[in-house]
Amino acid sequence: MALTAHLRELRKRVVLAAIGLAVGAVVGWILYDPVFKALQAPVDDLVAEGRMAALNFGGIATSFDIKIRVALFVGAFISSPWWIYQAWAFITPGLTKKERRNAIGFVAAAVPLFLAGAYLAWSVLPNAVRILTEFTPEGSVNWISADVYLKFVMQFMLAFGAAFLMPLVMVVVTFLGLVRGTTWLKGWRWALVGIFTFCAFATPTPDAISMILLALPIIALYFIAVLICIRHDKRRDKRRAEEDAKLDAALADDTTSAA
Repeated sequence: MALTAHLRELRKRVVLAAIGLAVGAVVGWILYDPVFKALQAPVDDLVAEGRMAALNFGGIATSFDIKIRVALFVGAFISSPWWIYQAWAFITPGLTKKERRNAIGFVAAAVPLFLAGAYLAWSVLPNAVRILTEFTPEGSVNWISADVYLKFVMQFMLAFGAAFLMPLVMVVVTFLGLVRGTTWLKGWRWALVGIFTFCAFATPTPDAISMILLALPIIALYFIAVLICIRHDKRRDKRRAEEDAKLDAALADDTTSAA
């Protein structure tokens, strides 16, 4: 495809992804009350423990702004199969038919991986809120800004959802022939450093246990991806060797016939 065709295709996919996000946001707008109640649950748990804490809507339009944010947040998860498919469809014209069939499996794996990462972040969120608010001095009231709190929760969940997609990106890049599996394996030390660094920044709690618990699934996914990449490279190398041997034999036969 020419550059202009690629740009048109990119625009098309971005527009379609945005439409899907908008549809999901409409559903998120309808489900705002139960979703906000679930997001507020960690703060309600603090109140149940006898601590003075509450979400604070500081501005006149803050409640409306937060409802829009929550709707888009929910829409991003509801429409995740759609916008992930659009990202795959953008690169489809550059793939062979066999690679397109393999890519369908990648898309099928991307959605549960993204949701699993978000769920993992959500599972540690109550403990994170509890630990971080323990620094509030005794006798003080912890009025938590609602927009800051929701921004914290959303970024935390989306960050881990995206992190769980990275091993899948590794497999796609290897299947496209851009990077070999042995290259990923040789860089495992740097990968571990990167994973733990990411978890150290993304984990809202200061304890090392939460960071390690969040890092372990990502590390496991990384090495599973490396294994898949290496096995794919071996099959591809074997296939290429057989094709080269057949080509050499054909050339030898042509040389013998010409002589």
